[in-house]
Amino acid sequence: MNNGVFAKEQIVEDYLTSLLTEEAPKDVIQSESVAKLLKSANLRDVDVDKIVETPAVTPDKIAIKETVLQVDIEEAGNASQTATVSHIPTGDFQALFFKVAGLTLALPLTELGGIHKIEKIGPLFGKPDWFKGVMLHRDENLNVVDTAKWVMPEKYDEKLAESLKYQYLIMLDSSGWGLACESLVTTATLKPADVKWREDSSKRQWLAGMVKEKMCALVNVKQLIALLDKGLGSNSK
Repeated sequence: MNNGVFAKEQIVEDYLTSLLTEEAPKDVIQSESVAKLLKSANLRDVDVDKIVETPAVTPDKIAIKETVLQVDIEEAGNASQTATVSHIPTGDFQALFFKVAGLTLALPLTELGGIHKIEKIGPLFGKPDWFKGVMLHRDENLNVVDTAKWVMPEKYDEKLAESLKYQYLIMLDSSGWGLACESLVTTATLKPADVKWREDSSKRQWLAGMVKEKMCALVNVKQLIALLDKGLGSNSK
């Protein structure tokens, strides 16, 4: 590993550690292919043999809205009105793990709206700096989030921006929002006890908790969508 890559991963690891008070042990995520693991996830509409090539991977029973969600910056002052949604499951659940700038993120498969290969993105003016633009996919306009800039704005600089190689768009539930990511890592079945859940939901509402063994952030998809709808960043209350 060259010094540049090591430095980038150290930055995001330190950042994630600062978000949660307890440091979990590090672990290397399983080396099994994402395609093989998704095959066990009962996603009947997924062509698992072409997951890294197909322009769209859409799970069963999840539909993406046909209309693009417009970011309403004028509602930014209403951040405190974001509803608190219980995000702790009562039983085992499956999660998709993906990487952005060396940081591993995870989200429940039940709230995965699809995976698309990133294609041409059309910028829109007057939007937050983390809003990369709109990507047209099968007559649908999908809102693309610069995930690294949104998740860790304090660490985002020109050097980090130049190193990013976004390949996939991780769609959030049935919204029109998608998180740009560099690579798909794996899927895994988690128990509620595998996650250090956040007790204080007044800050970083998008962060459900940390998967202890994998030392990665688990996304609270509903809260993340609510913040994006309001044009708010990751540090908003």
